[in-house]
Amino acid sequence: MRTSLIFLSLTAFIASSFTVKAQDTTYLSLDDCMKYALKHNYTARNSHLDVLIQEAQVKETLAAAYPHINGKAEFDDYVNPPVLLVPANAFNSFSGGGGGTTNKDSTIALSFTPKYSASATLTGSQTIFDGSVLVALKARKSVLELARQNAEVSNETIRYNVFKAYNSLVIAYRQYDITKTSLAYARSIEHDLIVTQQAGFAEKIDVERTSVQVNNLATDSIRIENLLAVSEQALKYQMGMDINTPIVLTDTNVAERKQETISLLEEESDYNRIPEFRLSEASLKVNEYNVQRYKLAALPSLNAIASTGYNYATDNFTDLFHKQYIFSTLVGLQLNVPIFNGMLRVNQLREAKLNVEKSKNNIEFAKQSIDFQTAQSRTTLKNAILQVQSQRRNMELATDVLDLSQKKYKAGVGSNLEVTQAQTDQLRAQTNYFNALLDLINAEADLKKALGLLK
Repeated sequence: MRTSLIFLSLTAFIASSFTVKAQDTTYLSLDDCMKYALKHNYTARNSHLDVLIQEAQVKETLAAAYPHINGKAEFDDYVNPPVLLVPANAFNSFSGGGGGTTNKDSTIALSFTPKYSASATLTGSQTIFDGSVLVALKARKSVLELARQNAEVSNETIRYNVFKAYNSLVIAYRQYDITKTSLAYARSIEHDLIVTQQAGFAEKIDVERTSVQVNNLATDSIRIENLLAVSEQALKYQMGMDINTPIVLTDTNVAERKQETISLLEEESDYNRIPEFRLSEASLKVNEYNVQRYKLAALPSLNAIASTGYNYATDNFTDLFHKQYIFSTLVGLQLNVPIFNGMLRVNQLREAKLNVEKSKNNIEFAKQSIDFQTAQSRTTLKNAILQVQSQRRNMELATDVLDLSQKKYKAGVGSNLEVTQAQTDQLRAQTNYFNALLDLINAEADLKKALGLLK
């Protein structure tokens, strides 16, 4: 009875373990992987932080357009108060010239600064006109757009890598399944040949030839299984996912979406869909604002200033707490006129204009690159589609040949060598087909990237 209870407990524990594992398994479509990557990939996360950093920097620049208010409280104790040296005979006029003779070269040290002083002031300033601030207000949207387009370029690269890694893993799984099926079939033939040889109706060389085929398939199966683990880890790495997380891919119809791939060839180009092109345009706008900023820097700036506060000074420390403080207020305008700064502004303006020309060149280069990549990717995809169709037909023919060879062998009109050769041809055709599928996926990813359709 106790043994039965232990057995039931172990069974329940194992069942619960499988349940937990099943619950922890994550089912992912291609779109799920891309969305996950844009949230968890470290490059994507840093790109998002760069946008937030740029937003903060824009607000830092705009702070110049708002009032600046500062408070200050100060207490001073002149341990050795400053003195003023005056000629001693300067006071003769006040004494009527009498009272003896004073050396005309002698001086008297006089202090006009009380020993203690205290003050509390509030100062403020407001920019009324400043060309740099005006341009900063106009350019803030363009600066933020530049940061966002930088992030979008990074995100597109992430989607591109996830697209290729996801579909490569799908193809690897299909290749692994077919290899296992072929291995099981080869082992079945090997078993039949061993039985036939033992009955005296087959030669040893036929069995050994089949065994070689089985060993090769077993090695391929192990190799592909190891590659599967690496490919799955590569996908998780691109997504920013823990490589130990179990996943199941749901978009496995790579070979069946023929029409979607063919329709991609008819897709029209649009520069505005390409993040790199939009980035170049945003960079041009920012550089044009820099030109305006340095032009307006030659104009005077006008600020309103104000100050108010209390202050008092005395030689008696206790008076600081009993005497009435003196209240004062100041308001005014401050005009700053740039006259000459060593040609700094002139060279800054020249540099900004050159950057504008460079940005225009980058836009033209981006257009040329997009056109070239699009044309090249279209041609590559066309060839890949033709290659997949050809290799798929070859694989189907190789399968038919293998089936016919098996039937002939079972009917006694064919040889085992013919079956083995047919199976070798089928495996080669399968390998060529999956390699063609992988080329098709890469070509499709390249064209989608060139057209800006990786969303």
